[in-house]
Amino acid sequence: MWWLLAVLLVAVTATGGDSRTLRDDPPPAANAPLAREPAALAEAFTTTTRRLRASGWDGSGAVPDDVTLLALHHQRILRLLAQRRALGDATLAKLPDDVRGEARDTVAARRALDAIPRGKPPRVRVAAAAPASELRAAYDAAQRRFGVDWSVLAAVNFVESAFGRVRSASEAGARGPMQFLPATWREYGLGGDIDDPRDAILAAANYLHRAGASESLDRALYAYNHSSRYVRAVRRLAARMRADQRAFLTYYAWQVFVRTPGGGARRITGPGR
Repeated sequence: MWWLLAVLLVAVTATGGDSRTLRDDPPPAANAPLAREPAALAEAFTTTTRRLRASGWDGSGAVPDDVTLLALHHQRILRLLAQRRALGDATLAKLPDDVRGEARDTVAARRALDAIPRGKPPRVRVAAAAPASELRAAYDAAQRRFGVDWSVLAAVNFVESAFGRVRSASEAGARGPMQFLPATWREYGLGGDIDDPRDAILAAANYLHRAGASESLDRALYAYNHSSRYVRAVRRLAARMRADQRAFLTYYAWQVFVRTPGGGARRITGPGR
């Protein structure tokens, strides 16, 4: 999806330290109103991202409550920037250098995924994801075995199933954390369990390797999901996680939103629903 300290410290910003704890300066509430003006949104995103990066959480165990709330605020801001292009572009232009790349890449990926044509929204079933530290170990093992970078596997896992939180089959019948069709799994699954996170990650690396990822990652990703927008989104998210591995933990701490029949979105996991 991306998780433990008893006390989390507020971010040390580029302009100096801050010794307050999150207990003294709590994170935004789950459904806190979002600003609709670029400068205020940029300030909110900057503060939230710096606090997430300074949390000290290493991905072990459950996501701490404070990190959950900060990550949800981070996610909701970026969803707004992706959906409202003029507001999003104006906000991105106002962000400081240390957080602009994360926002830019995530918004670009979200816009690409949103532009992929889809049918009727399926019923979505969710459950807890494997711990972030276990997923990271599986990505690393798959990278060693098949030569596919861990960040690419994490991005596919993120896009396909929110790091394994989405347990229902896709519209096409794909299953598991890496969304394999049963027939494809039989060829690439290495005898494992399609619903097991580690087995699925190894299978995805096997598939991408055999699809020629070492020669052309774009071509291999297109074989995985026949959409150039999907390829761009995965590449953007992978590049962000590779540039700053704390982004993986932030993405992992995000919640699951599902499409509604009217074209909107509804959050189905996390606090304050």
